[in-house]
Amino acid sequence: MIQSQDRSGYIGASDTSMVVGNWQTKTFEQWWLEKIGLNKKQLNTEAIKAGNNYEHKILEALNIEDLEMDKQIIKNRLRVNLDGNTESCIYEVKTHNENKEFKVSKQYWRQAQVEMYASNIFNLYIVAYELKENDYKNYFNNIDKERIKKIKVEYDEDFINKEYLPKLKILEKCLIEGRFPERINYE
Repeated sequence: MIQSQDRSGYIGASDTSMVVGNWQTKTFEQWWLEKIGLNKKQLNTEAIKAGNNYEHKILEALNIEDLEMDKQIIKNRLRVNLDGNTESCIYEVKTHNENKEFKVSKQYWRQAQVEMYASNIFNLYIVAYELKENDYKNYFNNIDKERIKKIKVEYDEDFINKEYLPKLKILEKCLIEGRFPERINYE
């Protein structure tokens, strides 16, 4: 659940597609300005508000013993927030509109990879929950267990070690120095 809107100073698991993507775009530039604290972006859409309000209720509906919610892991400038986890499994909640079938996007898959890496828990399920029109208007609706879909995501060590970590290392150094990353590798 998103508690603080301040995204500066750290790179999160949900930022993974920006880390491994093209650093020469306007989108990356705006994101990086947010990371170094020069730009603030408010995440306040109806979908985000509904997702945040239902997240704990969805996790509770899973009835998982020893489930911890909202665990935060910090490794250098990587800050990962797990929606729910036990010692052996992560549960990443994603809500979606009833008019669109849920599929694990490349962005969600990448986020899941970094959550597993940061936590050393290599068992993760995306818990997708279908929101009906009324769910966006009333956050007190009960969770319909029939609308919960669990999708297993397998860990990809090659993605982490070869694609993600080398770029994260560059961005962490640039973040500490408060500067824009260059096109060439920075050691």
